[in-house]
Amino acid sequence: MNKQLQVVVGLGKTGVSLVRFLTRQGLPVAAVDTREQPPELAVLQAEFPQVELHCGSLATPLLAQAQTLYVSPGLALAQPELQAALAQGAQLSGDVDLFLQHVQAPVIAITGSNAKSTVTTLVGEMAQAAGVRVAMGGNIGTPILDLLSNDIELYVLELSSFQLETISHLQADVAVCLNISADHLDRYRDLAHYTEVKLQVYAQAKKAVINRDDTAAQPLQLPESTLSFGLTEAATGQFGLRRLNNELYLAQGDTQLLAVSELKIRGTHNYSNALAALAIGQAAGLPMAAMLQALRAFPGLAHRCQWVAQTQGVQWYNDSKATNIGATLAAIEGLAQPEHKLVLIAGGDGKGADFSELAAAVGAHCRAVIVLGQDAQRIARALSATGVQIEPVSSIEQAVAQAAKVAQAGDSVLLAPACASWDMFENFEQRGDMFVQAVEALA
Repeated sequence: MNKQLQVVVGLGKTGVSLVRFLTRQGLPVAAVDTREQPPELAVLQAEFPQVELHCGSLATPLLAQAQTLYVSPGLALAQPELQAALAQGAQLSGDVDLFLQHVQAPVIAITGSNAKSTVTTLVGEMAQAAGVRVAMGGNIGTPILDLLSNDIELYVLELSSFQLETISHLQADVAVCLNISADHLDRYRDLAHYTEVKLQVYAQAKKAVINRDDTAAQPLQLPESTLSFGLTEAATGQFGLRRLNNELYLAQGDTQLLAVSELKIRGTHNYSNALAALAIGQAAGLPMAAMLQALRAFPGLAHRCQWVAQTQGVQWYNDSKATNIGATLAAIEGLAQPEHKLVLIAGGDGKGADFSELAAAVGAHCRAVIVLGQDAQRIARALSATGVQIEPVSSIEQAVAQAAKVAQAGDSVLLAPACASWDMFENFEQRGDMFVQAVEALA
């Protein structure tokens, strides 16, 4: 039995990057996937014909022979086969943990239920504007091991709760948990368990950034060096909003930095994201002028409260990335206007969430809710007491057509599903793209 054996569990792009990295280290490697035809199988067989493979299940002696199992974030660690290997002395790890054991440059670690990709991208663009050689990875973009390079001066990592489960070497230079809302409760015991995993981002961090507006996202113990952000006026040195002469500003203490009217991204949740990025950049030592330059230019990310079109006085927004209730609430509240209403399109795989948490915001701001997908009826029942019109449909095209019928001039139509997309689509990107196509066809 070879107890040096490194077993990669999950053969997507990340799995192949792990095999590539471990093979370069001269270690014996095997690979396992629960699927008969994993997406990167052909690539792996062509590039690494010597690597032993087992596809179709986790029932293989390879797990018991492993020194370390590098588990795909998509696979729950509670799987009996993984727990049995752990009991026999195998270690559980992941690609981010392996990256952290080898990285030399400073690391910014960003997690949260919502806005991780937006804030990670924004901090990366701030670093680029400052002339810093920066790489972004983790739960976003290129597999993280493929980014390891002596040329990089700063790494900005987006970390999901699933990735944090397998990280034991974090010790980030700057760490932040942006927010907490109910998500992935089909994988965690309860919200407290999910929160506990998220807050591991702060483990042994040199500097922490915290959200003043979300106590659930704040760790019990903070490093001495801490910055905060929030949507209220802030104490000296901290980041917040400030109103002056009827204009709202991003501010540090009582110093105005940038009028929110200069931002391309809209909504209070995006002002919070901008303030978070400024606090993270400040903690990392980025110059303020470069950070503000990047903020002015930042258009936002596709599928994240992305403006799509205007038709007959109605604005259309694609927030397909709103895969949980917290993200949908942020989008509703961010776009809400006292004199106009929203038409919300929601539904999909709710992952065990309680949709009644949407009721107050829907009742206050929505003209109608159009529901589709696996949990459409659960959403309809949870929102029935709001008195808002509920319209069930069976496709995204029907949702757009129905929204166009009920929306009035001045309204906004918002795709913010509060659900995962897997019941009807390959991923949230495909859902958002199909929404955009349907809106453009309408326009």
